[in-house]
Amino acid sequence: MLFNSLTFVVFFAVVVSAYWMMDSWRGRKNLLLIASYIFYGAWNPPFAALLFSTTALDFYLGRRIAKEQRPGPRNVWLVISVAVNLSMLGFFKYGNFLLENFQWALARGGITYQPPHLDVFLPIGISFYTFHSLSYTLDIYRGVMQPTRSLRDFALAVSFFPQLVAGPIVRAGDFLPQLEAPPKPQTGRFLWGLLLMTLGLFEKVVLADTMLAGSADSVFSYGGPLVALDSWLGVIAFAGQIFFDFAGYSICAIGAALCLGFHLKDNFRFPYAAVGFSDFWRRWHISLSTFLRDYLYIPLGGNRLGAARAMTNLIVVMFIGGLWHGAAWTFVVWGLLHGSYLAIERLLKVFTTEVTWAEGFYVKILIGLGTYALVCIAWVFFRASDFATASRLLHGMFGAHATADAILSTREILQIGIVTLGMFIAQWSLRETSMEAAVARLPRWVVTAAWVFMAGAIILTQGNSNAFIYFQF
Repeated sequence: MLFNSLTFVVFFAVVVSAYWMMDSWRGRKNLLLIASYIFYGAWNPPFAALLFSTTALDFYLGRRIAKEQRPGPRNVWLVISVAVNLSMLGFFKYGNFLLENFQWALARGGITYQPPHLDVFLPIGISFYTFHSLSYTLDIYRGVMQPTRSLRDFALAVSFFPQLVAGPIVRAGDFLPQLEAPPKPQTGRFLWGLLLMTLGLFEKVVLADTMLAGSADSVFSYGGPLVALDSWLGVIAFAGQIFFDFAGYSICAIGAALCLGFHLKDNFRFPYAAVGFSDFWRRWHISLSTFLRDYLYIPLGGNRLGAARAMTNLIVVMFIGGLWHGAAWTFVVWGLLHGSYLAIERLLKVFTTEVTWAEGFYVKILIGLGTYALVCIAWVFFRASDFATASRLLHGMFGAHATADAILSTREILQIGIVTLGMFIAQWSLRETSMEAAVARLPRWVVTAAWVFMAGAIILTQGNSNAFIYFQF
């Protein structure tokens, strides 16, 4: 069930109407839990059972961890939670990838082995809800939260349909307290939620799918050599596409949750206005970057053990972050590139801590453009289906092809340029504020006109109801 589909519009209208008509808070939570499992089961009903089994196991293990005082047994219960969750994720998402690489390694040693192909479907959103559930046992083990007594509440925290399949990654410790008391209906919050959903769908349907996706697909799927302009524009188109697609989903999820009285944290904060790579990851996919920071980077030692260890930790964390995105070495390279960017940036900061000129506005603009360019180079590996495609794009971007073809039309070039320029202006204008504060400063008629424009554009351009990119993760 896609956010950008009529089916979801009807589903959401029915759920919201029934939810606010109920007086019983217990009844409302039961409704949301049932609706969430219907939402997820609409793709493949058996996978709803997998979702519940993960939830029930972590609910039980969380209670055991909280009750146990001895370090040894506590560690055992946590290891079981981590092992089972990652094993399920590994089997469904990485099973064939591991077998193929095992076969390759044996072949290098002269051993012929033909592994069976695991004919399994990847449960949609498994990477997200695994982290939703795993955060519960991890936080209980860390002592930052107490286990809930209600399996229903925990099941709702894991499966809450706005954020279930593509984030944000919502930690149980942030969501469970919101289930203790019923939210009060607030017209302003409800309208703000609807406005956010409209904005998210506008970013997805109009900007990502209509204005950018076709050009990015044309460049990345082209088999011949490309001129530098088309190569860069194709990558820039994808950079905009993935932002508007993923940020659009996150904004829709946050808006849908607000309509139901719940608050989800921001997942994007104008990332293409980042000045440096640590700033980029404070603004891009915030729920994942903070998850990796709290549960992996800090336990590895963070930056407490010296600069060399901190640089190593950054590369290890981003390697895992790349692999989390997909079972392919191209994603690993994407992660390692970002890890290297972060490590080099940390090293450079050692020599520029007292440099005041680096704080100037125009210097920040130059650093921001350099950050964006290197992020785009990394996007090549994220989008490319294989290393041959990535190599062809990189050769084109840096003018290595003696003879090459121009494939993008003038209209496509203008579309990419206009959308990207508008994106830069908006993000650099808002990088030090928030969307809520910016909208609050606008006259009401401007907000209304923009809302009507976005809604009209969504209706006019709605076509194939393309799935969100991050559904595959």
